[in-house]
Amino acid sequence: MTKTLPFDVIIPARFASSRLPGKPLADIAGKPMVQHVYERAMQSSAERVIVATDDMRVAEAVRSFGGEVCMTSAEHASGTDRLQEVVANLGLGEDRIVVNVQGDEPLIPPAVIDQVAGNLAANPAAGVATLAEPIQTLEDFLNPNIVKVVAAESGLARYFSRAPIPWPRDAFAAETGRLPEGLEPRRHIGIYAYRVALLGRFVGWPMAPLEQFECLEQLRFLYHDENIHVADAAEDVPGGVDTEQDLLRMCKLLG
Repeated sequence: MTKTLPFDVIIPARFASSRLPGKPLADIAGKPMVQHVYERAMQSSAERVIVATDDMRVAEAVRSFGGEVCMTSAEHASGTDRLQEVVANLGLGEDRIVVNVQGDEPLIPPAVIDQVAGNLAANPAAGVATLAEPIQTLEDFLNPNIVKVVAAESGLARYFSRAPIPWPRDAFAAETGRLPEGLEPRRHIGIYAYRVALLGRFVGWPMAPLEQFECLEQLRFLYHDENIHVADAAEDVPGGVDTEQDLLRMCKLLG
């Protein structure tokens, strides 16, 4: 992989999660979840790691373990809007690369943070870079909560969808009980690297029609002809924490 240009990590950490309120402060093996994420990000090559939050309880927790915090508005419609506020507050240059690491992924491998930043640096035609992994089961392929991505030979994404894509028409006409041999669907992994200038343009665009129906904000970039580079993750990326069951699973893994 091409040597990574200097980059920063921003970790959005909202307190008011609808499914798991107070999620960033959930205790996992004696530490708040946001601390686990922060420590993973600090093991990457990032020059700076910042937690972006709209809640003083999260800010105080981060400061208590020595982390850097940027307070943001509680009115943002998306995590990307929150990121843009941070880069504006910090006065980062337009060519600076920032990586959005979700605040609910306490097992995020530092290597994939470096990977996504390096991929964006190596692909000047793209304004965004992200990662994917193979889908192994028919259940996952058909699950609308698992976002699929298809890409061109160049590595540039062509579409993201909750629908099962690409659809194996002939194979499923004959048998629908398993994924057909040769089909290689990809699950999108929600880590992103951006150039600061593109974040500034993003917040000025209205929600795209495709984005509105799929509820996938990355489709706003494609709708406006901005390239998204996608590659398979260099390491397995364990699932994040969305529910109480996820939290219990993470406690066992990190306990």
